[in-house]
Amino acid sequence: MLKRFFSYYRPYKKLFILDFSCAVVAGLLELAFPVAVNQVIDKIMPMHNFRIILLACLGLLFFYILNTALQYIVVFFGHKLGVNIETDMRRDLFKHLQKQPFEYYDNQKTGKLISRLTTDLFEISEVAHHGPEDVFITVMTLVGAFLLMLNTHVQLAFATFAMLPLITIALVFFNKKMTSVNTRIYDNLGEFNAGVEASVSGIRVTQSFANEPFEAKRFEGLSETYRQSKIMFYKVMALSSSYNYFLIRLINLFALIFGAYYTIRKEITYGDFVGFILLSNVFVRPIEKVNTMIESYPKGIAGFKRLIAELDRKPAIYDRPDAITVDHLKGHIVYDDVSFAYMDSKKVLNHIDLEIQPGETVAFVGQSGSGKTTLCNLLPRFYEVTDGTITIDGIDIQSMTLESLRKQIGIVQQDVFLFPGTIRENIAYGKLDATEAEIQQAVSLAHLDGVIQQMAQGLDTIIGERGVKLSGGQKQRVAIARMFLKNPPILILDEATSALDTETEQVIQESLNSLADGRTTLIIAHRLATIKHATRIVVVSDQGILEQGTHDELMGKNGHYRALYDAQFRK
Repeated sequence: MLKRFFSYYRPYKKLFILDFSCAVVAGLLELAFPVAVNQVIDKIMPMHNFRIILLACLGLLFFYILNTALQYIVVFFGHKLGVNIETDMRRDLFKHLQKQPFEYYDNQKTGKLISRLTTDLFEISEVAHHGPEDVFITVMTLVGAFLLMLNTHVQLAFATFAMLPLITIALVFFNKKMTSVNTRIYDNLGEFNAGVEASVSGIRVTQSFANEPFEAKRFEGLSETYRQSKIMFYKVMALSSSYNYFLIRLINLFALIFGAYYTIRKEITYGDFVGFILLSNVFVRPIEKVNTMIESYPKGIAGFKRLIAELDRKPAIYDRPDAITVDHLKGHIVYDDVSFAYMDSKKVLNHIDLEIQPGETVAFVGQSGSGKTTLCNLLPRFYEVTDGTITIDGIDIQSMTLESLRKQIGIVQQDVFLFPGTIRENIAYGKLDATEAEIQQAVSLAHLDGVIQQMAQGLDTIIGERGVKLSGGQKQRVAIARMFLKNPPILILDEATSALDTETEQVIQESLNSLADGRTTLIIAHRLATIKHATRIVVVSDQGILEQGTHDELMGKNGHYRALYDAQFRK
């Protein structure tokens, strides 16, 4: 784990060396101050020459100014180092999350993932900055102060040092305890964030059912669980802090008692005594820092453990080492004995054999849960087939890179997702380097012109989170315009006109028909009236493909399709 942690320092060696070396020099100067005071009292003051004393004090002032500058470098550049490492970790985690397939997100809570990208990494950043230098300077200061104490008086040094083993034992015990508590806090914080995210996202549903009291009660439960974890953390921290405070004050007390005793016996001078008292304060300062370390380090350790546990999770869907990049596919699709089951559930698709010719429009119909959407989601490898193979133009899709495969496939989903921002930004998402002319053409083809003209800001209108300021039909048309811009050879339309009124649906259907012209198009259909034009209609069930043919052919068979059609249009 330490090797993984320190690998993040590699790009910032110069910054780390600057921060670490300045912290070390600052620590050494702190050790030099008691020695300087000792010399002033024992050697300079007996000379009764105030000018020399003043010069000595000016020398100390210079060291204080130097130390102030070093402190600035340590605080600013040290935190800059921590932020850089935090950013790299966040980038690695985000890239990792982008590689995860749909099934991963089916079992995750958004709030938990956001917590891992924010809170966890902030605590790791603090450890990345303070960790190495705090540990080194603590050890260096303790050893340095103790050696200087030994040089002053051996018995006095050992008497002062006697408390250190008890503090060390406390450090180990409380550090383990705090790491355990912090792991629990992170879990509870993830649940808390997930609950809040769900409550805020679903506020319209909550208000429509007048379920505010229920949501408030659920929030109270999540908040209380998180509160209890935090209280437990601070209880352990308070015990640690109090214990260490008492032992540290005992060190000061021992230094005062034994120092006074040896001074009275004239075994040490008054200068030695004052210097020793100052050294004892320097000696306990890193021990006091241990309290801060006990508070922050377990948070960082727990956060980093969660980070590497997540990063070590291999994506279920990935590029093979010999995967090829495909530039332009014609769209000859073959499902060869394909079966699929979601994790820990029964098979959704059973031994599907299906061939789709380039340029063909194939509509999939069937009862809800029959596997229509799953069948189409397997094509861009949002999910991986359990058995069998899928090929496009004779190439196994698992032999293609994910990026190049998905660039060849366009998807307009029933549940449209729009990003916060403007209409222009959401349409341009289909082709990030699109020109203004290309965007305008996509708007025209999707029949968005009228909608855009009615808006004061036109294409630059802010649409809110998930396009909340647009109607269902308007959102669907933005998604269709986005797909016109992408212009892929293979289309998947997941009931793309379901949110449109009858008149608009007819207009958009014509646009979709022109878009599908010359392309291989897969339509997931619920409203059978929209697919009469399809080259072929495939009736799917959990038993496999029941029948296929044109609308007229299937109506003539009086089979499953006819039953679905009659049920939908019966008056």
